Amino acid sequence: MKQFLKCSAAILAVAAPAVAFAQSTGSQDFEDSIVVTGAVVNQGVGGVKIPDSPKAKVVLTQEIIERQRPGQTVNEIINLVPGVSFTNNDPWGSSGGSFTIRGFSSDRIAQILDGIPMNDSGNYAIYTNQQIDPELVESINVNLGATDVDSPTAAAVGGTVNINSLTPSDDFGALASVSYGNIAAKGAGDRPMHRVFGMIQTGDFTGHGTKAWVSASRAYNEASFANYGKVDKAQYNGKIYQEIGSNGDFISLAAHYNVNRNNFGGSPGSAAAFSGDKSARFYDVGGAGAPCVLPTPVAGVADQLPSGYCGSQWERRYNPSNTGIQRMSTRLTLTDKLIFSADAAYSTTKANGGGGVAAYESFYYQNGQAYTGYFGGSAYFGNDLNGDGELGVDANGNGRVDPTESDRTAIVNPSQTNTRRWVAIANLAYEFDANNRLRLSYSFDRARHRQTGEAALLDHNGEPLDVFPVNDPLTDSVGNILQKRDRKSYATLNQVAGEYRGMFVDERLIVNLGVRAPFFKRELNQNCFTTAANGNVNCVASGDVAAYALANPTFAAPQQRVYKYDKLLPNVGAIFKITPEVSVAGSYAANISVPGTDTLYNSIFLPATNAASKPVAETSDSFDLALRYQNNIVQAAVTGWYAKYKNRIASAYSFECDCSIDTNLGGVKKYGIDANVSVRPMDGLLVYAFGSWIESEIGADVQTGANSFAATKGNRERSAPGYLWGGRIQGTLGPVDLGAQIKRTGSRWLNDINTFKVAGYTVVDLDLRYNLKDMGLDKAFFQLNVSNLFDKFYIGSFSGGLTTASSTNVNFGAPRAISGSLVIGF
Repeated sequence: MKQFLKCSAAILAVAAPAVAFAQSTGSQDFEDSIVVTGAVVNQGVGGVKIPDSPKAKVVLTQEIIERQRPGQTVNEIINLVPGVSFTNNDPWGSSGGSFTIRGFSSDRIAQILDGIPMNDSGNYAIYTNQQIDPELVESINVNLGATDVDSPTAAAVGGTVNINSLTPSDDFGALASVSYGNIAAKGAGDRPMHRVFGMIQTGDFTGHGTKAWVSASRAYNEASFANYGKVDKAQYNGKIYQEIGSNGDFISLAAHYNVNRNNFGGSPGSAAAFSGDKSARFYDVGGAGAPCVLPTPVAGVADQLPSGYCGSQWERRYNPSNTGIQRMSTRLTLTDKLIFSADAAYSTTKANGGGGVAAYESFYYQNGQAYTGYFGGSAYFGNDLNGDGELGVDANGNGRVDPTESDRTAIVNPSQTNTRRWVAIANLAYEFDANNRLRLSYSFDRARHRQTGEAALLDHNGEPLDVFPVNDPLTDSVGNILQKRDRKSYATLNQVAGEYRGMFVDERLIVNLGVRAPFFKRELNQNCFTTAANGNVNCVASGDVAAYALANPTFAAPQQRVYKYDKLLPNVGAIFKITPEVSVAGSYAANISVPGTDTLYNSIFLPATNAASKPVAETSDSFDLALRYQNNIVQAAVTGWYAKYKNRIASAYSFECDCSIDTNLGGVKKYGIDANVSVRPMDGLLVYAFGSWIESEIGADVQTGANSFAATKGNRERSAPGYLWGGRIQGTLGPVDLGAQIKRTGSRWLNDINTFKVAGYTVVDLDLRYNLKDMGLDKAFFQLNVSNLFDKFYIGSFSGGLTTASSTNVNFGAPRAISGSLVIGF
C-alpha cells in the first residue's frame, strides 16, 4: 500500500510496493519477476538493501536518504556504499566533486536517472552538482562493477549509479522546506548557504490513476574557501504518471531542468594542502579582497594589460550550465506472457568553463599574410575592442600594427559546449513459465556535440558581461566570430542484447545468461588546424586558409574522421540459496570503454594512414563472488572481485588545455573485497557498517617517448584509495531522531609512478531531527545537519596524472559546516 512519506528536505513521497533495483524499466521488470520472487521478504534494514541478484548491488532507501543534508548531491549520499569514495568540493553539494567506485574514476561509471544516462556523452564525466534534488529520490541503486545488458553506456567498466525518482502519490499534498547553513571552521568568517524547496502532489486528479508532482528549488552559497565567488543554483522537476489497468502497466512523463551559476574555487595552491597547513584553507583573492579594475585605454599608445590582469585568478572563472532532460517510461502487457517496455529521453546541455585572457587587437601575420583567429593560444581580432579608435601604434613604421605594438584587451574566453542528445531503450520480455524468462532489447543513444570557444568583453571590474559568450560573441572587423576551438561531433550507439533468467532446484538456483553487442560510431568534424599531438589547435577566422596550410605543412588541416568500435560482451551470473537466508552469488561481465571526444580529436594530428591515429578502446573482464545473509533483522554481504584490463585508459582534466588527457596504462589488474552489514536490533535503532580493500597493479612501464618510459610497472593506479571503511548508527527517542556516520578514506597516489601520496582522512557527520507531531504537525520537523564534525583538513579531489608532481592544483576537502532545515508538509 502506498503511503505518504517524508524525505531529506522533507518531501512528500510515495513508498513503492518494492524498491526499484535495476536501471531501465525493462531491466527492473525483468529482474523483479524472478529474483524478487525467489528472495527472502526483506525491504531493507537501516535504509540499506542488498538485492539477492547475481551482480553485486547495494540500494539506499529513504531511511538513509532523508537524514542527509537537504540539497546534498546524491553522490555524497552513496559515500555510505562499500567501494565508493566521493569528495565534495563544498559542504552543500552545489560545487561538484569527484568519486570512484572500486578505484574507477567517475568517467568509467554510468550515472542513470530513471533508466536514462546522465554522463556527458563526449568525455563521460559526471557533473555531481547537476543531479536531481535528493528530496525527489525514491532510492539509489549502486551496481558495483557491471551494467545491465540494455544499458546504453560507452564507458561504464566500473559500475553504475541508478537514481530512481518518486512515483506520484495517490493523494493530494504539498511540502515546503527552508534551509540555512554556514561554514563553522576557524578562520572561515561568514560563508552562508540558503536553500528553499517546494513540491506539490496532485493526487489522482482524474479518478483513473492519473497523478503528478511538480517541484522547484533554489540554493545559494558563498565560496567555501576564497573571499571571491558564489554558487547560485535553481532546479525544476515534474512527473506525470498514468496507471494502465491493474497489472502494473503504466506510462510516465518527466522533466528536469537545472541552472547553475558558479565560480571555480577550492585551492590557492597545493603546498599548504600537502603540508597539512590548516590555516591556509581560507584565503583572499586580489590582495585582501581588493576589487579588480581594468585599465582605461589610451589612444596613441599600445595598451598592454599589466601582469595579473582581471580574470587571471582561478576563482574569477565561471562554470555556468543549463541542463535539461525530458524522459518517458512505459510498461505494457501485450499478452499474458509477453511484456513490452520502453524508456526514451531528449536532453540538452549548455555549459562552459574558463576565464579571462588578453586578446590582441592586431592581425596575426605570417609570410606577409594577415589573419584573424587563434594562433599559438592567443587571439588576434584585427578589430578595435577597447573602443579607443585604434588597434595600437605603428611604432615600426611598416604600415601595420604588429602584435608587439598591439593593444591587448581583457576578454572572457571559456570553452563552450552545446549538446543535444536522444536516447531510447526498448525491451520485449517473454515468460515461458513461472521459472523461465527471456528478453530481447535494443538501445539507441545519439548525441550532437558542438564545442566552440567564443569570447566576450569584461566589465570594468573584471566580471564577464555575459557568462555565456556564445550568446553575443566578439568578432573581427568584418563580422567573423573568433573561436579558440571549433568542432562538431556525433556520438552514436546502436546496441542489441539478449538475456535469459531461470530458476532451478526448487527455486534455489537462479541463473542469468546475457550478452550485449554495442556498435559505437564517432563522427568528428575538426574546423581548426591541429598543431600538436596533445590536441592544441590554431583556428583561422579570416585570411587565406590555403596559404596558411601551405606555410604550416606539419599541422593537420581541418578535416572529418569517423571511428567505429564494437565488441560482443557476455554478461552472466548465478545465485544459489544454501538456506532461505544464506546465498552465494557469482557473475562475469565483459566490458568496453570507448575513447572520449578529446582523445579522438587529439589523434587527428596523425595522418589517417598511421595505425596510431585510431585510439584503442579499453576492454576488461570482471568477476564477482559474494556470500550473503538476509533476514528482516540483519543483512550482510562479503564480495570478492577481480578485473583484468587491456589498454586501461586513465583520464585526467588538464587546466592548461581545458581538456581531458588520457594515458594508456596497458594491462592492469584490479581486485579487492567489499563488505557491509545492516542491523535493526530493536525498533528505533539502526546500525550499519561497511568496508572495502582495493588493490591495483599496472603491468608494465608506460612508454612516454621513442626511447623513454615512465616507471609504472607494479605500481598502483592514481586517485584510488587503498581501503575504505565506515558506518552509521541511528536511533529514535520520543520525538527526536539522532544519527551519526563516519567514513575513513585511505591514502591515494597523486600519480601513476607512485612518487607523491595524498594522506588518508576520516570525516564524521551528525544529524538530528525533532519531529513536530506533538504540535499537531504530523508531517513537519526541524532537522540539524553537521558535516565534518571535527573539521578534518584534507585533500579532496585532484586531477593527477602519469607523472604529476605535488605542485599540481588540488581541491581542499569540505570544511565543517552546520545547517538547519524546517520542513512543513500536509
